[in-house]
Formats: sequence, structure tokens, C-alpha cells
Amino acid sequence: MKKYILPFVILLFGGICYSQVSYSDGNFWSKVRYGGGLGLGFGNNSFNAAISPSAIYQANPYFAIGTGLSFNYSKFRDSRLTAYGGSLISLVNPIRELQLSAEFEQLRVNQRLELDGSPDLEDNYWLPALYLGIGYSNQNVTVGIRYDVLFDEGRSIYADPWAPFVRVFF
Repeated sequence: MKKYILPFVILLFGGICYSQVSYSDGNFWSKVRYGGGLGLGFGNNSFNAAISPSAIYQANPYFAIGTGLSFNYSKFRDSRLTAYGGSLISLVNPIRELQLSAEFEQLRVNQRLELDGSPDLEDNYWLPALYLGIGYSNQNVTVGIRYDVLFDEGRSIYADPWAPFVRVFF
């Protein structure tokens, strides 16, 4: 895990250095952009819904930093999972079409497993994730892939550390 911390620090602080070059009109709120994601999935005796609103401060054309909220509900047969929490995100565009991202997410996971003939099992825990991503951007929409460097196969709510994403900001 330690080998991934240095790229995260470089991405975050490199973006802060970019942000010192201002294209400001002096109005903070004119640089705040809102967006997020929605998810909905259906399967054989399963359902998943997710919502993740976020806001970023576009410091300059190269760097943005922000925060987000997450809520995820999943049901598979009689088992249920609810995950909610927040995240911090930094976005760096070294060129207009390329976006690099680092996002730290902390989720509270509440899981209830119903087993045939056995008592129900409950597991409640905190789940950290550190996503490093790369994507193609047109400044409002970014399509890419991200990797969770803190992925724990036994605890994660996702099946794989690699995840495609579509990020939208207005």
C-alpha cells in the first residue's frame, strides 16, 4: 500500500501548485461545479441502487478539488447491504482531454445475510477506499477507469479493484 501513497501525494500537491496560477474573477461560487453519479442494477433475485452527489472547486483550468456523498443499497435474495459515507476528490487535467484523479472514500457498511436454516448474520464496519483514476474529458463529462489501491477482497462492496466510471459536472 505504501508504494501507492507517493503518486497520490504527487497528484494532490501537484494540483495545488497548479492552482496557484489563478484565472480568478474573485468570486468563489462562480468556480464551484456540481455533479455526481447514479446507478441502478437488476438481476436474478437482486437489486442495486446508488447515488453519489458531489461538488468541486475549479481552482484553475488544470486543477479541481472537492467533496462528495455516497449511498448504495443492494439486495440479493433475502440478504441486504447498505453503504453510505463521504469522499474527498482531486482532479488534475495536465492537458484538456486527459483527467487524472485521486479520491479517498470512507463508507459505513451495514450488511445482513439471511441464511436458510441458520440465524441471520450481521456485519457493520467502516470501509476506506483510495481510487486513482485516468480518463478522457471534455471538461463536463469524463469517461475513464479507476483503481482502488486499498481494495480488500473480503470486505469491499465491489467485486474488483478496477472500476469504469463516468463523471459529470455542470
